[in-house]
Amino acid sequence: MASAQLGAPARISAKGWGWQHSGRSGRAVHDLDLEIAPGERVLLLGPSGAGKSTLLHALAGVLGDDEDANESGELLIDGRPVAESRGRAGLMQQDPDAQVVLSRIGDDAAFGAENLSVPREEIWRRVGAALESVGLNLPLDHPSSALSGGQKQRLGLAGMLAMRPGLLLLDEPTANLDPAGVVEVRDAVRRSLDESGATLVVVEHRVAVWLDVVDRIVVLAPSRLGEPGGVLFDGPPATVMAQSRELLAAAGIWVPGYVPAVRPRNADSADMHDAGQQLLLLASALAVSRTKGRRRHPVVPAAVVPTVQVLAGEALSVTGANGTGKSTLALTLAGLLAPVGGDLTALPPLARGAGSSPLKWRGRDLISRIGTVFQEPEHQFIANSVREELLFAPKLLGRGVDSVDDLLARLRLEHLADANPFTLSGGEKRRLSVATVLAASPQLLILDEPTFGQDANTWAELASLLTELLDAGTAVVSVTHDAAFSAVLGGRHLRLGDHPELVESHSVLREARR
Repeated sequence: MASAQLGAPARISAKGWGWQHSGRSGRAVHDLDLEIAPGERVLLLGPSGAGKSTLLHALAGVLGDDEDANESGELLIDGRPVAESRGRAGLMQQDPDAQVVLSRIGDDAAFGAENLSVPREEIWRRVGAALESVGLNLPLDHPSSALSGGQKQRLGLAGMLAMRPGLLLLDEPTANLDPAGVVEVRDAVRRSLDESGATLVVVEHRVAVWLDVVDRIVVLAPSRLGEPGGVLFDGPPATVMAQSRELLAAAGIWVPGYVPAVRPRNADSADMHDAGQQLLLLASALAVSRTKGRRRHPVVPAAVVPTVQVLAGEALSVTGANGTGKSTLALTLAGLLAPVGGDLTALPPLARGAGSSPLKWRGRDLISRIGTVFQEPEHQFIANSVREELLFAPKLLGRGVDSVDDLLARLRLEHLADANPFTLSGGEKRRLSVATVLAASPQLLILDEPTFGQDANTWAELASLLTELLDAGTAVVSVTHDAAFSAVLGGRHLRLGDHPELVESHSVLREARR
């Protein structure tokens, strides 16, 4: 296929297309009929689990060759099967780590263009322009492993833009970005489309971000057993929003101005800052980093935070721009990374000589006290089914497993109990990662981007569950760019940056008794 053809806007055609993942009783997508003209810009919406990511992966030709999977109908790009059209599409995936392949950001951004045999001089011209357009202003030899999740998203987009594909497939491209980064990345996509004329299919739960970029909205219906799938709504953005706003909101779509109802905090527990509230973690001048220093090259901390107390029944939201060390701080507070300076104390100290440093605790002791949800859900999956994942911690701790069915129902995962965790949608994986931690009933939850990939309904259920836990005395520390989520949980906000700032959302804390 000639390079000119590779760069031409792509046409998409789905005729009764469906896909059933291996080991799943229901189809991820069922009986989809859809035509997208060359150069159209489409926002693909739908509830969590409606098959949006599956469709994007299919168009990119990366669903895999699993013999036990079941495909039906036709899915074509420019009239040809997607398997014969690889290279026409550039896919930006939900998981930032899944799209980083090389150790330096310049090489990684150049990887796709190199595979398309773009001339060397042209590759590096494209790479420089693409990195600048997404706001990743770092040296080309900067280690990709040192990037935050949001920076990896920018890198993935830059690599795709450097390919100049005829079809851009974006799966939650702004989910892990700070507010300024959301605008920057969206505008970079717009500029690329204006220059290339490429076809766009973008999946994003929050509609408002892309309304001024797209010219069409397609809403997929969830494909459940006994229910039809396919397209629920299809049309120009203004028409779909005007005619279907209430139905879209009921289906879990984040329509502009809509915030779903969430179980409120109990007023007594939300404002409980008396001296009897238990202190769980105390950090003082804590310096954090994922790298280890050497004699001639001392470590440069990703962040240094002031004195921070984590109290039972209280929420702490950690916010800040991408690359300010939020996830690194979370892993350090969780006892999974060693501090590079300052002090971190967990109270009460653990018996049997392990003391007050979570880093020195055994895994069994740690998960019963501090539960951690990673930014990448797949990093904590170890079992072959959703139910087995939820049973692991209670069995390890010798506890009852009665709460497992309740967690499945509360987080809308009961129909996936026997599914392989790695076949779930991004939003479903996130809810499972939260559920696996909750199954251990820890005193403290540390959550990294907990609302990533959630539709409005599952967002509300997750937020409501956390307000219940807060009222019951569980502490919740969340790394998030989701201002609505932080507002629902209340508590305090720690903004990281050049001058970290701790902001009180309620009354000023009194010193807790140890």
